[in-house]
Amino acid sequence: MSGETGSTPPKRPVPGPPRGLILAAGAGRRLGRGPKALLVRMDGLTLVESLVLALLDGGCRDVTVVTGACSEQVARLLAGCDRVSVAFNPDWSSGMGSSLRRGLQAIGPGIDVMVTPVDRPGICAAEVARLIAAHRPRAITAASHCDANGSLHRGHPVLFDESWTSQAAAAAHGDVGARDLLATHRAVVDLVDCSDLDDGADVDVPKDLHRLTVVSSRD
Repeated sequence: MSGETGSTPPKRPVPGPPRGLILAAGAGRRLGRGPKALLVRMDGLTLVESLVLALLDGGCRDVTVVTGACSEQVARLLAGCDRVSVAFNPDWSSGMGSSLRRGLQAIGPGIDVMVTPVDRPGICAAEVARLIAAHRPRAITAASHCDANGSLHRGHPVLFDESWTSQAAAAAHGDVGARDLLATHRAVVDLVDCSDLDDGADVDVPKDLHRLTVVSSRD
């Protein structure tokens, strides 16, 4: 007998691969080309297809795509894709916050979730894999990228430990998403430099369309 009087506390289960969440509900009004999810890159992939491949090839177990504007077109595009589901957000016009809440609701609690908006053409499988490898239990892990001055800035994707997903959903509002949560709890946010893989830029206005010329990477 060891003489121990207390029982060993149960260990937290080792989490499996995270689930991917793509926020693809916007109408792309500032861009003027329709929903960004349907923009076609130089390699022939739409933005939503390229992100689905990056998340799955990088190690996510499956991917949920939140749709809104032109939801039927996006759903048809993804129909038959293995390990991909679509969640329609009826409140998509209220901003990204409602899409984040809808996506996390569709995935459910107790699961690590990697989140990205659909307008990031540079995200690749190697970047996703790097975040998963760097992730610590109970932390939030975010890709970061250097600007022209060499300063590192938090970007996407962002990997939320399952202990943070409900708080991320509760904090989401308007077009903010999880930005306020990340700023408030920056002590638990691990930044992973991915500048060698992706410049972190989005496609938001017409002058950004040149970013669709990125070459697909499935490393």
